[in-house]
Amino acid sequence: MEPRFTLTATEIGTRFAKRFGTASLAIIQSPLEKVTQELVSLRVSQINGCGWCVDIHTKELAAAGETGVRINLVAAWREATVFTEAEQAALALAEEGTRIADAAPGVSDDTWARVREHYDDDRIAALVALVAQMNSANRLAVIVHQKGGAYEPGMFG
Repeated sequence: MEPRFTLTATEIGTRFAKRFGTASLAIIQSPLEKVTQELVSLRVSQINGCGWCVDIHTKELAAAGETGVRINLVAAWREATVFTEAEQAALALAEEGTRIADAAPGVSDDTWARVREHYDDDRIAALVALVAQMNSANRLAVIVHQKGGAYEPGMFG
């Protein structure tokens, strides 16, 4: 599978990418912990089958000092003992917010209550925005066949 298209090689794609990146700054600069941001980004990307984004977020987690055990168990977080209750709530929100097209009911009241228990309003706003933005980023990369494997931690720093 070869990349189909370089979005940023066009004027419209470049303008879009700039604004998309600027929107992500609100999340990056939020009080939501960086590790939680990366765990959520990784899980959303795994669900959507985005190799480019899985590559980015696994490498960013490793660069942040996360263990291989935690990184590898993100895909099976419900069956793991290595995530905090807060991280589990964020991962549940990520999954339910991503799977809404799979005839799922969206984010359940139980998951929302767990998120409210562990995060304040600013962190919740960042989590909701992150799930939405990661789903968009995954779709962009999957549509144009942007492959994973070449990312180096901090490339977008």
